Formats: sequence, structure tokens, C-alpha cells
Amino acid sequence: MSVDPDVDVHIPAQRRELARTHGGVLVVIALGGGLGALARYGISQWLPTTPDHFPLGTFLINVVGCFLIGVLMVRWGQRPLLRPFLGVGILGGFTTFSTYAVETRAMLTPGQVPLAMAYLFGTLAAAMLAVLGGVVLMRALTRKPVAV
Repeated sequence: MSVDPDVDVHIPAQRRELARTHGGVLVVIALGGGLGALARYGISQWLPTTPDHFPLGTFLINVVGCFLIGVLMVRWGQRPLLRPFLGVGILGGFTTFSTYAVETRAMLTPGQVPLAMAYLFGTLAAAMLAVLGGVVLMRALTRKPVAV
């Protein structure tokens, strides 16, 4: 199910068509996004980011979220409403690569550049490996071959 990129929500007829054909998907994405954002907020309260320190909370949120995306794509990738709810909704609301970018930028100060670079490149490497790890794990558990 795909959304037509030419839909103009300012035109009532197109807005009705979007709601009629994609309303359920939009609802589950919104609900999942709210739940994912609440989970992210809880972790950010448990592991707050402090100046001059590695942002461990954001790092863990993004790596765990990427691992779960890898799991999702193998295990529940074909369910029409479950995939948008879990992937785009919950995991999209949970992961926070915009915060990662802001935190990296904030660390780009004299004396903090090595930490900023470790965070910048470490998060990217860990996130990609986490997705791969989730895919490999689920394929091993479900006996689906890994395509490389």
C-alpha cells in the first residue's frame, strides 16, 4: 500500500480520498509514534545527556531501535498494519537521529571534537551493525537465508 505523493491535502476531494484509502495506516502510525516517543522520553529521563559527556541515552535508543527494525523487517515485514505501527510508528517515534545530529553539533567545541567524532561515527557504525544483527538473528531463528 503506497501513498500518492501528488495528494494535496488542501483539496477536499483529495483529502477525503487519502483518509478513505489510507486512514487506518495513518491512525496506527500516529498511535505507534506516540508510544515510541513516550518510551524514548522515559529512557532520556533515566539516562539524561549531560554537557561534556557521551550521550549514552540517545546512542542506546538509536542502536536498540535499529536492531528492532532489523528484527521487524524479517519477522513482521509482511503484515499490512503491524509493520507501519511497529516500524514507522513505534520505532520511528522511538529512534531519534535528529537529537543525535543536534548533540553532535553541540559537542563540536574546542576540546570536545574527538568525542563528537566518536559519537558521530560510532552511532552510524553501531546502528548499521544493529540492523544487520537483527536481520541475521531473526533469519537464523526463522531459518530464512540471509541475502548479502
